[in-house]
Amino acid sequence: MKEIYKNPALYYILAPAILALWPLLIWGVYLPAAEHNWQVEKSQYGKGQNIITEILALDPDRLKFADSNSASVEFDYASAIEKTAGLCRIPPTNYRLSSGIIITSGGQKSQSAKVGLKGVDVTKFAKFLSTIQLRWANLQCSQVKLTKKKGLPDTWDVDLNFKYYY
Repeated sequence: MKEIYKNPALYYILAPAILALWPLLIWGVYLPAAEHNWQVEKSQYGKGQNIITEILALDPDRLKFADSNSASVEFDYASAIEKTAGLCRIPPTNYRLSSGIIITSGGQKSQSAKVGLKGVDVTKFAKFLSTIQLRWANLQCSQVKLTKKKGLPDTWDVDLNFKYYY
């Protein structure tokens, strides 16, 4: 077996033949696969652009929220609730906020708050909750209580408990 490595035919014939097959392999196998992958990526990009356009047509307020995400701002319950309620068209007279102090437990700082929404329909409430949690990733809603107003269709009082982790 050691004698095969000493044979000059291995180095003068076999090695160049293998090196000559390399461009053929690239041309015949790798290049068509890369072309196919490029076409797949291109079609996925086109589909993604169509979906993004459709989302923005259905909910143009997301652009306003995306602009507010670019600024690094310290979290404040009052401003977060005010801004989100404004985007969801909930008047200031229809919500109340009571927030606690910042507590450090096990090296983790957190702050809790209670938010009450009066006389809102389910869609406004759902938009409020999804929007505020989309904007503030470290904000968790720990409890939701819905109370239907008697005699009014789709009018609710909502009590929410939030906890924000710094």
